Amino acid sequence: MRPNAPTTVRVWIFFLGLAAWVLAAALALSGRLLAAAAVATFAFGADAAGRTWSRRSPVPMPYSMRWLLELPRGPHSPHRLLQVLRPVPGERVLEVGPGIGVHALPVARALQPGGILDVIDIQREMIDELVRRATAVSLANVVPALGDARKLPYPDRCFDAAYLIGVLGEIPDPLAALREIRRVLKPGGRLIVCELLLDPDFVPLTVLREMAGCAGLLFERSDGPRFAYSAVLRTARTRQALGNL
Repeated sequence: MRPNAPTTVRVWIFFLGLAAWVLAAALALSGRLLAAAAVATFAFGADAAGRTWSRRSPVPMPYSMRWLLELPRGPHSPHRLLQVLRPVPGERVLEVGPGIGVHALPVARALQPGGILDVIDIQREMIDELVRRATAVSLANVVPALGDARKLPYPDRCFDAAYLIGVLGEIPDPLAALREIRRVLKPGGRLIVCELLLDPDFVPLTVLREMAGCAGLLFERSDGPRFAYSAVLRTARTRQALGNL
C-alpha cells in the first residue's frame, strides 16, 4: 500500500500532538496549569486519533517526510542496531523498509568483506534515494528490491539475519510479514525488531511476542525499555523443530 495525501495529514497530526505535549509541559512548568491542562487534552486527543487511524489503515511513511528519518534515533541509532544485530563479515542480511538508508549503510559496511545487505521497500523513491547514498560512499554490497514485506521475492532459508526499524506496524498484515521473514531466514537465523512508543504505529512487546509465536519465530530477548525496545527473535535450528511450530 502506497502513501497518499491522507497519510501526510496523519503524520502532521502526530507532530502537532507531539508539539502540544511539549507546550503543555512548558505551560505547567511556568505555573499556567489551566492552560497546560487544555493543551494536554488536545495533545491526548491528537495522539489517540493518530494511533487509531494507523491501526485501522497502516501505511509507510511518505517519501515527502523522509527528513524525519535523519533525526536522532536514540536507542535505535545505527550504532545501537549494530550492537544488537552483531553483523559478521560475509553474512547475507535483509532490511525490510530501509527508507533512505540511515541504518542500511552502516550495516552494509559492517558486512564487508564478502557480505551482502538486501533491502526491500514498497516505495521506489526510498529505494532510489538509498541507492544514491550507497553509491556516494562507494558501498557496492547493497542489493535493492522494490516489493511487499508480505510476499518477499527471495528463496527459502537464504538470509543469516534480518531487521525492521519502526516498520512492522506500518505493514497491513504484520503476521504475514513475520511468516515471510521466517521463511527466508536460515535455521537459527536472527530477526531484530525495533519499536518506539512515540511512533503512532508502535507494536507493543507483548503483541510482538504473540505474533512471533504464531509466525514460528522464537523469542530470545529484548533490549531496552518496553517503550523503546529491540527484540531479538530466531528461527528454529532444525527442520524438524520448524515443522513442530
